[in-house]
Amino acid sequence: MRNRHSAFTVSVIVPTHNRAGLLERALRSVDAQSRPPDELIVVDDGSTDDTERRVRDLWPGAVYLRQEHRGVSAARNRGIEASSCAWVAFLDSDDDWLPRKLERQIAALEAAPGFRICHTDEIWIRRGRRVNPMRKHAKAGGDIFERCLPLCAISPSSAMISRSVLEEVGLFDESFPVCEDYDLWLRICSRMPVLYVDEMLVVKHGGHADQLSRSYPAMDRYRIRALEKILREGLLAPAQRIAVIGALREKISIYAAGARKRGREDEAEEMERKLEGLLWR
Repeated sequence: MRNRHSAFTVSVIVPTHNRAGLLERALRSVDAQSRPPDELIVVDDGSTDDTERRVRDLWPGAVYLRQEHRGVSAARNRGIEASSCAWVAFLDSDDDWLPRKLERQIAALEAAPGFRICHTDEIWIRRGRRVNPMRKHAKAGGDIFERCLPLCAISPSSAMISRSVLEEVGLFDESFPVCEDYDLWLRICSRMPVLYVDEMLVVKHGGHADQLSRSYPAMDRYRIRALEKILREGLLAPAQRIAVIGALREKISIYAAGARKRGREDEAEEMERKLEGLLWR
């Protein structure tokens, strides 16, 4: 273990549910870090496979926590609450890191001490093949709040966050089954700039059957909810508020049109009422 009085002690938090095989790949990538973490926490969100046996046998130095199945937000929050380091880094159990991921982020933060959140670029793998993200998925640093409005601008597996940030803005909202990261990035990026390491240091794997986004095709419904939530909090600067209202109008209009096209009249009418309310803001 490293000196816990160092400014850059890092807890790695890996939530998982019935992904024993994928989890091994993720944890091996943590083992391979050129700058090892100070603490590794695996939160088993009610797995029924042999996750516990594999973690206890192969990673006896890890903190293994088990809970009833409550979702990824609750699992990440459990890990945060159990962690003891100044910084936390998240790794989803279906992703993995390149060996210099933590080293490069810590070096960047040491060179720019005013930042309290850092993320990196990433490699995308879909069904075993590398794909190129669209331009709208391009990563950036600095004041990226408005870039967070259309879609998730930071991948959890790339993020390294000061504990002080989470104490200030709160943890993941456990009422969100998906887009919980979108909600958190809105809260963080509305208050502070983000440090970006322009290197592909995370491998994101998609297309598998248990990927959360495949289980919730209407993702914008939860983004709308997150935008409404941050608007209600009343903490946005005037320009941020205007940008959020504009994003809400666009998302609600598109969602309402899609719901009506698919014959979901109740949803369409609900969204149209929301849109009418926004017109008076």
